[in-house]
Amino acid sequence: MNSPFVRKISSFNLCTRFFTMSNKGRKRKANYSDTESLRVNIKEECVSDEVSSIHDSRTNIAESVEHFNFNKKRVRILTKSKEIKENCECVVYWMSRDARVQDNWSMLYAQKISLKFKVPLRVCFCLVPTFLNATSRQYHFLIEGLKEVERECIALNIPFHLLLGQPPQVLTHFVEKHKTGAVIADFSPLRIMKKWINELTENFPNDVPICQVDSHNIVPCWVASDKLEYAARTIRKKINDKLPEFLTYFPPVIRSPFQCEICSNDWQKAELSLDVVKSDKVNWAIPGTTAGLQMLKSFCETRLKGYATLRNNPNYDNLSNLSPWFHFGQISVQRAILEVKKYQNKFNDSVLAFIEEAVVRRELSDNFCYYNENYDNLNGAWQWAQDTLKKHETDKREHIYSKEQLENAETFDPLWNASQIQLVKEGKMHGFLRMYWAKKILEWTNSPSEALEISIYLNDKYNLDGRDPNGYVGCMWSICGVHDMGWKERPIFGKIRYMNFEGCKRKFNVNEFINKYKK
Repeated sequence: MNSPFVRKISSFNLCTRFFTMSNKGRKRKANYSDTESLRVNIKEECVSDEVSSIHDSRTNIAESVEHFNFNKKRVRILTKSKEIKENCECVVYWMSRDARVQDNWSMLYAQKISLKFKVPLRVCFCLVPTFLNATSRQYHFLIEGLKEVERECIALNIPFHLLLGQPPQVLTHFVEKHKTGAVIADFSPLRIMKKWINELTENFPNDVPICQVDSHNIVPCWVASDKLEYAARTIRKKINDKLPEFLTYFPPVIRSPFQCEICSNDWQKAELSLDVVKSDKVNWAIPGTTAGLQMLKSFCETRLKGYATLRNNPNYDNLSNLSPWFHFGQISVQRAILEVKKYQNKFNDSVLAFIEEAVVRRELSDNFCYYNENYDNLNGAWQWAQDTLKKHETDKREHIYSKEQLENAETFDPLWNASQIQLVKEGKMHGFLRMYWAKKILEWTNSPSEALEISIYLNDKYNLDGRDPNGYVGCMWSICGVHDMGWKERPIFGKIRYMNFEGCKRKFNVNEFINKYKK
């Protein structure tokens, strides 16, 4: 029998009627002083026109999410409880993978519930002292972005709470303390997030539902496919067929009309709570949504034109450079696609190529990690790849390097060394070279499992966009043939696709790249 102090979620409707309440681009040689100069010029007026245009696109869709037909397929309820208490005092959005205020379906959904029940919305972020192989470099990018989230929340009369510690403990305490009616959580396919979610469902009060919203993918992971996909060709049509439904504009997150104390977060205490390896910050990438939108703007105006033909040449600056902001959720991939598509009449091939990389390939990576528990080890490879790697595991290696030698770029190969130096110095490595880099680690270590462990370690430690499904799949593709096919059999690699220095020389001027990145 239902208590008079609860309302069913089916009546405020997480998943049914609730959603229908109402209705100059040019070929550019890589010049990293261009991106570094962004640090000097990233003033509000630099992006005011872009921000204003994006803001108008939101308000043109709806005054607020309350008047927006929210697609219920973006949401799933993770708990048995499907009711929200009548006397609850707030709704909580647990921000994790998508650290932004606007263009965020999780935030919008949480505000929709808040407005429906006329209770304040509180945003929480749980800062853990360590996270996989992240160093102070990645934590700096994260924390500076969160400071911008805090400022935006304050401007919208929405409290932002930085909680220090493991989510199952600190978030449970917060939910109980603030008499929370429901918790909205971001989606991540990684094991650690699944573990936290499982523990939270056990720790939370039985009458507090947890709902998960996929704000990272355009087509929600569980909607795009209900199984592990074999390759891009098997998921591409599934995603493209669903884009008309999900690639929509966003309504705005609006100022909360409800009174709620605005807390003050101790950022110094937060930084002191970290237990991570010290690593140099990078100069080219400024944390936060504002800087991410500026990078998106510069991509559309100066690099998009050559993206289709030059993105695989490390000597040209024709990449989007958006992966750090995508990884930390500081800008939305969906927003990026909406902006890039405005240039389709001018640069059709480049726009289609960017959609393939930013949507199909990215969402394929989420699919792999979500449906494959062994996404970061050899057991996650297809059987043909496991068999061929095992067959050639004891093949003689001409060169063997330790993890430390590889980390310090101490190999005989100047192109590989230059790639590793770029990774360490800039927190990124050109996409084409990431493949070559990982495949050489397979060639120069004692076993495929060691190669995979080292490549993931270095990627996660130095890349701003490490610890990400894209990174795991990139290493698994290079070393284990995931999402690839078998090739001509050869020593060490077996049937795994092979890459070598001579092949790179045919693709681009390797000496030009090597000369940029010397010790």
